[in-house]
Amino acid sequence: MRKTIKPALLLLASLLLILSAACGKSSKTDETTTVKFSEIIRSIFYAPHYVAMSQGFFKEQGLNVDMNTAQGSDKGAAALIAGTADISMVGPETTIYIFNQKGDKTLKVFHQLTLKDGSFLLSREKNDSFKWSDLSGKTVIGWRPGSSPQMVLNSMLLKEKVSDVNVVTNIASTAMAGAFTSGQGDYIQVFEPVASTLVKEGKAYYVASLGESFGAYPETSYVATTDYIKAHPDVIKKFSAAVAEGAKWLKTATDDEILKALKPFFDGTPDDLILQSVNRYKAQDTWPTDPELTQAQFDTLQNVLIENGVLKAEDKVAKMDDVVDMSFVQQLGKSD
Repeated sequence: MRKTIKPALLLLASLLLILSAACGKSSKTDETTTVKFSEIIRSIFYAPHYVAMSQGFFKEQGLNVDMNTAQGSDKGAAALIAGTADISMVGPETTIYIFNQKGDKTLKVFHQLTLKDGSFLLSREKNDSFKWSDLSGKTVIGWRPGSSPQMVLNSMLLKEKVSDVNVVTNIASTAMAGAFTSGQGDYIQVFEPVASTLVKEGKAYYVASLGESFGAYPETSYVATTDYIKAHPDVIKKFSAAVAEGAKWLKTATDDEILKALKPFFDGTPDDLILQSVNRYKAQDTWPTDPELTQAQFDTLQNVLIENGVLKAEDKVAKMDDVVDMSFVQQLGKSD
């Protein structure tokens, strides 16, 4: 009796070990968290994010980033409110707009990706001695009302006291270049690599960088709902760490490494234009080493909103903490 039971017990024990090992492998797979992510547009302006994806920095943090392109901060913010996105790359002004609506949900900036406007002004005719006053009486194909590039351009025109400029703001971002090449407008305001592409094709001439001309401006942020941040602080921390690693990597990577990292996201864009775009953004100090939105930068943002008439002075957010949470980026590197 004992001789028949003992082999059975051994077999049972072996099966339990196999099942245990299988369960162990399954739990390890379960450690990967999928993040539904929405980007504003596809642009090399956001290179650190694409680097974090292609170089596996998100994967190292246990995150699987499921990315889609919203084509606008308004749509990215709407995706957060609707729950179709966990994290969105948007203009930080969206957090102020949503906060002032006093709705059920609020948004918070948790990582500042860029500290300059990323658009460039191109002209139809060659102009080697461009002055902002040259825009008087001209038509500029620009961005939708209330968007960061549109407000930066308008503030620049106010600063330079340039009036009588017709800025077209009702053309979809994906159709702007096509509208210009078909004959609309005297100037166009575009991001990279579209700017370099139009110049290389001989369809436009570079005249100014809005980022360099306007100066420091917190244009692009990572944002999530207050509820999501509270429920998933580990995800927010890991996400910030991955993007920060991407920005750090870009500073020392070779041209070949940069091309390999970004090419999958810009299929069809010539190698030289990818590198030119990256170097142009590097030259204007677009990507901060410390991705923290400071009080001074937040004040600049709100002043621009007021100047552009999209925020009343009495509706300014008095406490930055109501729409900003920098605790995650402040922790970066402290555990290394």
